[in-house]
Amino acid sequence: MITVLGLMVALGPLTIDMYLPALPRIAEDLAVSSSVVQLTLTGTLAGLAFGQLVIGPLSDSLGRRLPLMAGIVLHMVASLVCLFAPNIEVLGAGRVVQGFGAAAAAVVAVAVVGDLYVDTAAATVMSRLILVLGIAPVIAPSLGAVVLLKASWHWVFAVLVVLAGLLLLLAALALPETLPVARRRPLHMGSIVSTYGELLRDLRFVTLVLVAALSMAGLFGYISAAPFVLQGDYGMDQQAFALVFAAGAIVLIGATQSNVVLLRRFSPQAVLRVALIVSVIAGAGFVVLALTGFGGLAGFLAPVMVILGAMGLVLPNASAVALSRHHDAAGTSAALLGAAQFGLGAVTAPVVGVLGNDEFALALVMLVGSGIALAAMLFVGTSSGPAHAAEELAEAEALGDPLAEPA
Repeated sequence: MITVLGLMVALGPLTIDMYLPALPRIAEDLAVSSSVVQLTLTGTLAGLAFGQLVIGPLSDSLGRRLPLMAGIVLHMVASLVCLFAPNIEVLGAGRVVQGFGAAAAAVVAVAVVGDLYVDTAAATVMSRLILVLGIAPVIAPSLGAVVLLKASWHWVFAVLVVLAGLLLLLAALALPETLPVARRRPLHMGSIVSTYGELLRDLRFVTLVLVAALSMAGLFGYISAAPFVLQGDYGMDQQAFALVFAAGAIVLIGATQSNVVLLRRFSPQAVLRVALIVSVIAGAGFVVLALTGFGGLAGFLAPVMVILGAMGLVLPNASAVALSRHHDAAGTSAALLGAAQFGLGAVTAPVVGVLGNDEFALALVMLVGSGIALAAMLFVGTSSGPAHAAEELAEAEALGDPLAEPA
């Protein structure tokens, strides 16, 4: 089950990152500037964020499988549109729809975790899924580069069609329905609005979503600023930059997997608090080093790696505890969680650019994000809150629901 869910989660990063090496060629072939081509990436992120808000409630009403497979089919159709796009307008529209379709895989995978697991078990599974989220962005650009060695940029989207088709087949054959009919919500606008209202009135849930989104924003800030800092300010060539970037991904991945070990002794909330404190301390040190220039390259890499490691602990634990608060609306909860992460992440990149796209801009964004997350968590608290999950599981057990036992 975790393997299947992990492969679903990979569709989003593959969609976002696989065509990055092709951006210069696309700009040349379609006779547009690089900044215009980069808007197609923003469109993909927007589609991912908005798509989750729509597909999450649908999966709470229709079950997990139908919205998932419909979304993957939509992703394949959009990939074909991108494959044959004659101009930047059609390509941009196709990328938005691609993101919308990929959102189905992302939100359903997280919702299934919410269906089957709570608290520590959910945090453990989320750590495994974030392992895929860490690996996929490293592999995707390389896979796109291999395609470009043999063919034009159009064929990157042909590969995405094939990958999505394989994922559709896997979902049809290997993913069971995890939301019984008895636990589904009515499919009408009033019910959807009511569910979102219920979630947004839960201050602890909103806080956890904010904490997870701010951590993702820090990661997006690093991704957007690192090429300018490492290659522009520190003079790294492309190969050296790739190695440093891969090292950051390894730190993030290693932290998520260390989280599985930590959860055997500590609660997700305890790990979350300590990780945020470490992130704030490292962020403060990063700002000082950036202002003084002390330490050179080592003064940049050391705090960045510590913060990335802390993010690897914050993301799975904040997400898992948030999902555990509303077990009865796991799809809608996952939708808000994913939309906030991608939405805030998409906003962070231009903010870093406005601040100067330099070491201090990145340090400031990371410190402010970690500081707000820690302050919000300490002020509001992050307990599992009302025992929605326990109540649902008790009802399910009384009805003989086989899903009660894994949770």
